[in-house]
Amino acid sequence: MFRLTHDITIGKYRLKLVDSVSIKCSVETLSDTAVITLPGSVMNAALQIEGKINVGDAVSIRLGYDGELKEEFTGYVEKISTNDGSLKIECLDALYLFKKTAIKDAQRKDITLAALLRKVCAEVDSSIKVNCDYSFTYDDFVIYKANGYDVLKKVHEDTKADIYFAGNTLHVHMPYTQNADTTPVRFDFSRNIEKSDLTYRKAEDIKVEVEVKIKTPDGKEKSITHGTSEGEKISLKSPSQNEADAKKVAEAEYRRRSFDGYEGSFTAWLIPHVKPTSTVHLHDKDYPTKDGNYYVTGTETTYSSSGGVRKIKLGRRIS
Repeated sequence: MFRLTHDITIGKYRLKLVDSVSIKCSVETLSDTAVITLPGSVMNAALQIEGKINVGDAVSIRLGYDGELKEEFTGYVEKISTNDGSLKIECLDALYLFKKTAIKDAQRKDITLAALLRKVCAEVDSSIKVNCDYSFTYDDFVIYKANGYDVLKKVHEDTKADIYFAGNTLHVHMPYTQNADTTPVRFDFSRNIEKSDLTYRKAEDIKVEVEVKIKTPDGKEKSITHGTSEGEKISLKSPSQNEADAKKVAEAEYRRRSFDGYEGSFTAWLIPHVKPTSTVHLHDKDYPTKDGNYYVTGTETTYSSSGGVRKIKLGRRIS
């Protein structure tokens, strides 16, 4: 039988007693979050953390079994609250630094996305690196009374990119292009999947057309489309005048929505370890034709005396 173990540090303190830990990670929502719940009292004495744990303290959460731990979250304390006799420590990944840092007003013309992000990160924290594989160029990007988070939110709205932090690096990539695993992590419906909320769908049943509108250099509006004209219409706007950039956005959004395979999520345990950008292989002995590899877009991990479970959200089937 496996024994749950953890290694959680906040600032210079290591937490021994925790009621629960809840972690949400995603490449689609800009930020990863964690909530650490501590008992309000220990041996009939109120737990005192004032002056020991503070907003802004660095946080590291490692979870696992029998001392075999995996890093699940790194970030900063964003809020501390007391409710129902317990202490809750709400944490945010490196986006915390971007939220609290005002960016100088500026108008950037003909600037690549990577160059824009490097300038913003330099103002937030010079140690933050940028890994961006977009060739996307902004014709005109205006920063006015904005913090770092506002800039990243605007970039996400414009590009529909996967944006996330890994260690001290800000990643910005086309959806489904960054795989954390060279070998897919295997899951079997009859062995290591506790609960499934998955639905199998066929691409031929998904009718979608993605339209990306751009303004040409002469001020006129032009539409770049990808998909089929029958069915759901998805309309996006691109701040770039470049048709190639708009085409990439349209194709990526179409691939996100149209494929043969499962959609939804399933719940497993803490092992095997999975994180957003992992690839998982699903096997069902009753329906082997549905076997396939899937890109993981998000996870929700819960750790408490009741056990450790991970809800895994699937993106598209990639093979």
